Amino acid sequence: MPISLVIDERTADIGGFTVGRVLPFRRKRMVGPFIYLDHMGPVTLGGGENLDVLPHPHIGLATLTYLLDGALMHRDNIGSVQEIQPGAVNWMTAGRGVAHSERTPEYLRHREKTFHGLQIWVALPAEFEETEANFSHIPAPEIPVWEQDGASLKLIAGEAFGRTSPVPVYSPLFLMEVRSREAVTLQTGNALSGECALYILEGSVTINRETYPPRKMVVLEDGAPESVILSDNALVYLLGGEPFPEERHIWWNFVSTRKERLEQAKSDWKAQRFPEIPGETEFVPLPER
Repeated sequence: MPISLVIDERTADIGGFTVGRVLPFRRKRMVGPFIYLDHMGPVTLGGGENLDVLPHPHIGLATLTYLLDGALMHRDNIGSVQEIQPGAVNWMTAGRGVAHSERTPEYLRHREKTFHGLQIWVALPAEFEETEANFSHIPAPEIPVWEQDGASLKLIAGEAFGRTSPVPVYSPLFLMEVRSREAVTLQTGNALSGECALYILEGSVTINRETYPPRKMVVLEDGAPESVILSDNALVYLLGGEPFPEERHIWWNFVSTRKERLEQAKSDWKAQRFPEIPGETEFVPLPER
């Protein structure tokens, strides 16, 4: 299976917190419906240091938060208050519009703590772009986990290998975590459909006799490879799915098939027409550009 692109993780600032950005990329805006992927951490924060992502808006997408270490408290303007811990999934459908904050939980704010995870956006099909906002939390024990070809597989979202994650997605996709203790060859066969990319977090992967190190995303040209060789102690994420027929436009935290819809979202946030989040008094202002 030919490699179409290799994307390096790039440093980005999300308001005082540095992340590694993988998607979007100038030569590859999306992989299947996945339009955004940030790698957060790993980082150790002191007693006076906390993660505080102030209230900010979204439209036209669903956010997926997945932690490897630490904890995060989610609050939104539809009334959701949910702490997420490693292995669980927070899935928020923005649809026609939602605002949320993400902060270090109160019980951790005055002690040393670690934090590590992924923040992902999934674009919505055109018919669901203006759906009502909603929120789902899926505890870690409900996420499918199994052993295959000597590797440990977890289906975070979507469908793959004859299994289905309980995360309520809107289009055919897959997001999988693959771990190896020793060097193994994972046979994917026809288990993954649509576009496919591998994000290598730890260790390395070998495809077509070419080896790729950590902090890179390898985008396949025509879907999933027949097999992938994982090094020992590898941690890799497979993601992708069916691409949409329409182009997606992205500006700040907004995604839409229509540029005029982005302009409306800008105007609504600048005028603070989004409902407030209970208990929050601050917010991220609309960027100047």
